[in-house]
Amino acid sequence: MPAPVPPTRTRTRPRLPPIACALLLLVPMLATAAPLVSRKLDSGWQLRLAPGDVHAADHPQATRWLAATVPGTVQTDLLAAGLAVDPFLGENEKAIQWVGLSDWVYRTTFTVDTATLARRHVELVFDGLDTFAEVYLNGHRLLDADNMFRRWAAPAKPWLRAGANTLQVRLYSPVRRLQPWLARQPYALPGEFDSAFGDEPKGRQSANYVRKAAYQYGWDWGPRIVTEGIWQDVHLDSWDGLRVTGLHVAQPHVDAQRAQTQVQLAIDADDTATLQLEIDVLGPDGKPVAHRTQPVTLAAGSHRVEVPLAIDHPRRWYPAGYGAQDMYAYHVQLRGKDDAVLYEATREVGLRSVELRRDQDRWGRGFAFVVNGIPVFAKGANLIPFDSFPTRVTEAQMRNALTSARDANMNMLRVWGGGYYLPDSFYAETDRLGLLVWQDFMFGGAIPPDDPAFVANVRAEAIEQVERLRDHPSLVLWCGNNEVQSSWLSWDDRKAFRKSITPAQDARIQQGMRMLFGDVLRQVVARHDPEVPYWPSSPSTGGDGFATSLDDGDYHYWEVWSGEAKPARAYLDVTPRFQSEYGLQSFPSMRTIRAFAGAGALEEDSPVLRAHQKYDGGNGNARLAMYVEREYGQPKDFPALVYLSQAMQAEGIELAAEHLRASRPRSMGSLYWQLNDVWPAISWSSIDYHGRWKALQYHARRFYAPLLATALREHGTTQVTLVSDRTSPVRARWRLRVLDFAGRLISEQAHDLTLAPLAATPVGSFTDAQLAGTKPRARFAVVDLLVDGHGVSRSLVFFDAPKALALPLPHIRTHWAPSGDGYTVTLDTDMLARAVWLSFGQLDAQVSDNAFDLLPGEPVSLHVRSDAALDALRSALRVRNLADAMRKGAP
Repeated sequence: MPAPVPPTRTRTRPRLPPIACALLLLVPMLATAAPLVSRKLDSGWQLRLAPGDVHAADHPQATRWLAATVPGTVQTDLLAAGLAVDPFLGENEKAIQWVGLSDWVYRTTFTVDTATLARRHVELVFDGLDTFAEVYLNGHRLLDADNMFRRWAAPAKPWLRAGANTLQVRLYSPVRRLQPWLARQPYALPGEFDSAFGDEPKGRQSANYVRKAAYQYGWDWGPRIVTEGIWQDVHLDSWDGLRVTGLHVAQPHVDAQRAQTQVQLAIDADDTATLQLEIDVLGPDGKPVAHRTQPVTLAAGSHRVEVPLAIDHPRRWYPAGYGAQDMYAYHVQLRGKDDAVLYEATREVGLRSVELRRDQDRWGRGFAFVVNGIPVFAKGANLIPFDSFPTRVTEAQMRNALTSARDANMNMLRVWGGGYYLPDSFYAETDRLGLLVWQDFMFGGAIPPDDPAFVANVRAEAIEQVERLRDHPSLVLWCGNNEVQSSWLSWDDRKAFRKSITPAQDARIQQGMRMLFGDVLRQVVARHDPEVPYWPSSPSTGGDGFATSLDDGDYHYWEVWSGEAKPARAYLDVTPRFQSEYGLQSFPSMRTIRAFAGAGALEEDSPVLRAHQKYDGGNGNARLAMYVEREYGQPKDFPALVYLSQAMQAEGIELAAEHLRASRPRSMGSLYWQLNDVWPAISWSSIDYHGRWKALQYHARRFYAPLLATALREHGTTQVTLVSDRTSPVRARWRLRVLDFAGRLISEQAHDLTLAPLAATPVGSFTDAQLAGTKPRARFAVVDLLVDGHGVSRSLVFFDAPKALALPLPHIRTHWAPSGDGYTVTLDTDMLARAVWLSFGQLDAQVSDNAFDLLPGEPVSLHVRSDAALDALRSALRVRNLADAMRKGAP
């Protein structure tokens, strides 16, 4: 099926005006060339509705020139100008839809001096245009763009003038650009989520046909805000006879004895020249470890220069929990005549080997990441974009989310394919923190077209992104897509669509996916980043990307929450080789809810809450309430529902994660859905849009701990398994106690053992009768793992759902004391207090732990950091527990 013909990318061989030809005669030769100069064009921008736009009559103020921020989006500039309402507040999402359905014009002026014009090459570069755009320089149409994920550049010198120059960018609504074409087609390829606002016909989505962040068209956790804008830097680059277009440090082989590296330079030269290449490598301690100087002779044309460098006994880069994140600095200089520096750059590199191990075993075929020879159980979550507007995401916001992941003992994040490729600073931070990155190419689930222009566009995008990111040691997998191919065979709408087309059309669409994900993207990775594995699709068994299996490859398990809405205990029924998606929803905190919903009365079906619940058109709140009531019964009020939803989510995901870790090496990965939010939402996240940890994030820190005691109860039997991610044996003791809810000891046993490294060790199996006797509703079991006498992990076992237990109402006491940069609050209780949650109303306060079980006679001390005074904190503190929240009708 053909797709729209993409606009021409650049006019790469323009006919030069006579004055430009004359200037070329004055350009100095390569031997005396100066380095490339890059000048940002980020000031003086304005925007307005395009003349004649259909929305001009309704929004006359937008027809005048307004101040614009570059990088930025039209929507954020209108918000700044007061011409649009905040779509994240209340039910405002609908009110901003017109912006993405309009065409816009940006403009700025900039000056160019004669020195710049005297250089041999001057190029105008847009690092990112969103998305259908035409660029005009002094009235000349310089380039067209049609891919948000690509860098767009064109020779500019022939149309530049000394003095003032005018730059204009015309942006076209991707929906209005594509829908007329799509309406003429015999069918529309299956997409993702239909618009809730009527701007596209049901089942005929345009997002498939454009290379733009798919989540901006709306997802089941985020709003529909189809952005437009100049979303990356704009710069004017000038140089004379030589330009280095790429620097890469390849790692053909790395082990404990030696790292064989290769410095690779991509160079364009206008003339023949002999240059001096100098490479200095500094170790993690800043001391020199390698040096290389050699002449480089270039003819006119494009070249790749490769220089091998060996580093003996390298300090290798390791993921979090397995070693240090040591980095080497490769400093590269190219010198020309008179020792003039023509190019200079430093690349930070972590030396490591990575393998996706796919061994056949008694369960099928494995899926395990092996870093520096160590099989790493992947512990983490899926990462979605940080905001509906990429340009307002700050480095601090990304750093806080990544640090939260590391602090929760995660070692991997999956950058999901429905968003966008994240900035360099994101990957630099994952390098620093030791967080492995599973990187999807940007295909979120919609079926892509197969026409040559679309495929060529994707190939160019992939090359640019792979070359940009390949030096980051944290990046350990390139994946072709998210759920594109598995959905073709299994989703109901795809099945219905396949029945509506001919077998030949079906075969062609499938072959298009095989070509794109099995050949094109695979070849890009093999050529440009051969040390990092490629995986065609998630979930899949590899191969052509279509098949999925519990016993082979990675797996998305959604029968809990979606599908049949099975209870969380169904997680115990499946043991994938690598579970790359699974999840349960929860509400964010009441503070976050009040920030978008206001101060009025709320219930699960309030319109504003439905507006911020994107699953099933807002009906997800009813499903969420069902999951809460299934385990806990009726909450006593709406705040109790919010609290119980977080407890339900945390305990359900904990059950799945502990099962997966206890199943090592059969299972070698747990990536729950999802770490973060794109806006204030009721969603699957463990950290809400404002960066506030939900109960799940605190639980993750415990169930992803390097040493873990699991006690998984199924069909009346509890299996105790001890898990170690350590690379050497650990002397430990495990203890099993049975208590009643008042803390009285019923029975106890303890055993010493040596935990095997990188292993899950089953240590005992116990029936309900052995543990609880005749009082299962009034007793519980506690499994503790101790190292050097200190508890490092704990697991509690209850013998029925919380609503069926005879949970008493505990009396929790708090005691405060100043401590360091904050305060210590100590909690104790007279009865078992389950799922204890501390909150401080509208005060900003960070607590060292939360969402924990408090046992009688075992006080817990927490550190609280806040700018608020002690009296204010003491007054604002609210301590919740399950027994209180489940007491419907209680005061």
